[in-house]
Formats: sequence, C-alpha cells, structure tokens
Amino acid sequence: MDASSQASKTALMVCAYRARATARPQPICRDPWAAALAGDEGARLAAAFDARFPHMELWLALRVAYLDAQVVYWTAHGVNQVVILGAGFDTRAARLARTGVQFFEVDHPATQADKRARLARHVSYPIDAPRYVAVDFEAPARGDFVDALVRAGFDLAQPALILWEGVVPYLTEAAVRATARRVAHDLHPSSILIFDFVGKRMVEGLAGRAQDRQTAEYVAALGEPIRFGTNDILPLLAAEGFRQVRVQSFDELALAATGTYDRAREFRFPSVCLCSAAPWRASP
Repeated sequence: MDASSQASKTALMVCAYRARATARPQPICRDPWAAALAGDEGARLAAAFDARFPHMELWLALRVAYLDAQVVYWTAHGVNQVVILGAGFDTRAARLARTGVQFFEVDHPATQADKRARLARHVSYPIDAPRYVAVDFEAPARGDFVDALVRAGFDLAQPALILWEGVVPYLTEAAVRATARRVAHDLHPSSILIFDFVGKRMVEGLAGRAQDRQTAEYVAALGEPIRFGTNDILPLLAAEGFRQVRVQSFDELALAATGTYDRAREFRFPSVCLCSAAPWRASP
C-alpha cells in the first residue's frame, strides 16, 4: 500500500480470490463476506491476474486456510490477542471470533476507511468486531504500530499472534526489518509472527522470464510494486531477534491440503514463515 489516498487494489484482488475459492465445491478456505467486499472491481483485477499466474487462487486459498488454522489453534491455547498487520479486507475478526479474544486490525487509514464503508452496506457483518489501528508501515515516524496498538488497548505483557499476510513483498527490506525487530524485542517473547514472502526471482522478475516480468509489472501498475524477496529468510530473522523459525513453501502447503504435487503449477516462489523470539508449543 503506498501513501496515497486510495485504498489498496491488491487487497480487493485478494478478496476476490478468497470469494472464488469459497465458492468452489470443496473449498480450501471459507470467507462468506469476501464476494461482497471485493465487488466487481476486485473480480476484474483477479481475472486480469489469472493470465499472469493461473494458480494464484490456489496459493491464496492455501495461505488463508493455513493462517485460519493457526488462529483457531493459538486462540484455543491461551493467546487472547490477534493482530492483523496490513489487514486489508481481512474478515477473521468476524469469522474466527472467540470469547475473550481481541482482534486488532492495523493498516493504512485509506484502506481501513474503504473497508468500513463497504462493510457498512452489509448488516450481517459485525463491523466493530476488531479494533482498527491506523498506521503507515513505510513511514514509522508518523506512527509506530506498537505504540498505536497499545493506545488501542493491546497488552504488551501478554503474548499475541501476529498475522502479516500479503504485505512483506511490497515493503522495503528496511521496513521489513524494522517491523520484525519491534515484534521480537517489544512484544511478549512468546508472541508468534506469521508472514508470507517471495523468493528473489519474483523481485528480479523484470530481468527474468517473461511471465515473471508480466507479473511484477501488473502488481506495480496497481500501485504496489514488489520490493522485497529472499530465498533464505532465516538470516534476517536471526539478526532481528527471532530464535524459532519454521518455513513452509507453496508446494508443501498444497501437498498437505490437496494431496497433489504438480510442477506445472510453476508457482513455487512463495512461502509462509512462523517465527517467535522464544520457544513455542506444538502448532498445527
């Protein structure tokens, strides 16, 4: 998300993919509000992206399902704070609500305003389920996200689950490091950060295959160019204070969820990382 006054177009596109995945006969993920949030614009953006990467819907469905399972697990095992960094049009505060658990949605104010306006037209959605925290990650001097969370009622003395979904590739490495460092050093050490990232090939797509170049150009045209990628996230996380790191690739998630491995998918560069500054209990 850039610092303009427009809400995130990639957030709309992702929402449309969640809606499509939900409508499948045997859905990998479920989001009953995604279609209404995405609207026609989100559907058009997703359809245009299909030509670049026909397996994007599968990746997003797998990512949503994995993160949903983590939320369900950790909130059932004593974690009562869930933070969604770069929340976009996330609906977990409604879909995965649990008594005693508070959700915090952190994002650019323009995206938050657009989301709330869209949800206001759908009376079935509990619009006040999360606490909304407005922050620009690329301009921390104008609003640190930890300080903003505390002002919204976040308890630094208690562990939290932090989801950073679909955000890291669009940030600079400096911004990624700064956010990771704040989580590792200023939140409870047993807090868990989960995020997805892409390999260097995606960032260097302009100099690589034509398909990679088209993908990079498309997301850049939406106002959110891909800036950060790595083939090994461990050195960065170790340097910023994390001691427990687990990474799963797109292929590993797909095999676990669908029982299939298909090299023709050609979408093996994204991964999901679960990390903590302290040891964690077993997770799903």
